[in-house]
Amino acid sequence: MALNDGMIERVFSGVQPTGNLHLGNYLGAIRKFVDLQQKFDSCLYCVVDMHAITVWQDPAELTKNIREVTASFIASGVDPKKHIIFNQSQVSGHAELAWIFNCVARMGWLNRMTQFKEKAGKHKENASVGLYAYPVLMAADILLYRATHVPVGEDQKQHLELARDIAQKFNKDFAEPIAEAGFADGFFPQPDPLIAGTATRVMSLKDGSQKMSKSAASDLSRINLSDDAETIAKKIRKARTDPDGLPSEEKGLEGRAEARNLVNIYAALSDSTVEDVLKQYGGQQFSAFKPALSELAVAKMKPIGDEMNRLMDDPGHIDEILRDGAVRAREISQPVMKAVKGIVGFI
Repeated sequence: MALNDGMIERVFSGVQPTGNLHLGNYLGAIRKFVDLQQKFDSCLYCVVDMHAITVWQDPAELTKNIREVTASFIASGVDPKKHIIFNQSQVSGHAELAWIFNCVARMGWLNRMTQFKEKAGKHKENASVGLYAYPVLMAADILLYRATHVPVGEDQKQHLELARDIAQKFNKDFAEPIAEAGFADGFFPQPDPLIAGTATRVMSLKDGSQKMSKSAASDLSRINLSDDAETIAKKIRKARTDPDGLPSEEKGLEGRAEARNLVNIYAALSDSTVEDVLKQYGGQQFSAFKPALSELAVAKMKPIGDEMNRLMDDPGHIDEILRDGAVRAREISQPVMKAVKGIVGFI
């Protein structure tokens, strides 16, 4: 593969296999993967299992979760033949490039990463080195394929900025060998974030100030992709709201986190806007809106859950898709790593 013929537009994104995939994962990431595969000729969707082990994982559960995320991609509509679905640990270039980037990135950059502070909490001395260096591995994930576009949530924007900083510093530090290798405009691109759509940040059904999460104590706080129709309806019925009805304009949702969250979810699932939803349901009580949201959520999510369950019943098929994806990912990444090693001076 010739690397100096110019950049091609390529999307890279990943999902951690940490279990209990929920509506937030679907609306915030997985559904976007389906949309992007219609707009870009080259999309790589990675199950980032190396990121998952920055905190301890039960090995048997990790294996199951890797397959579950893969199944969610396919059940949601990602085409594994047209695009690439693979798990990170099958492509050694992720770890190799991450080490080189560890030597390019600066400690001050990593010290500014807010997500490490949030995850490590008051006991950061007990956190793994991997959790601290997580953003560098994320940069390697993206730049290993010289990806130009990355769908990210608001909480990952800072990490993408770090990837851009690392790419820029690498291009500057090794400007001469990069030019000698025939790359006139630098070796690594500056990947652009793709942030769009309603409900990119789906909140808890029990607390509109908190992000929907698999780790929340109450299962009623989230809609899992594996939930059946009855469970989905029950969770929406029990979702926290306030005593007021729905407003007819978006400004009427100010200060009403739970109401806004349910309207956002309806808008996202129906491919409409918040304004459209309020035009239809403004002035009505949640006793009328919740059944409509339940019907919509079941119609959209149950087929995905059913297909995921069908795929999970055939783990060998999922593993074959991941192996095939890894082969195709290596076809892209190996020439990149060969060029990087030459630029750095490795023999």
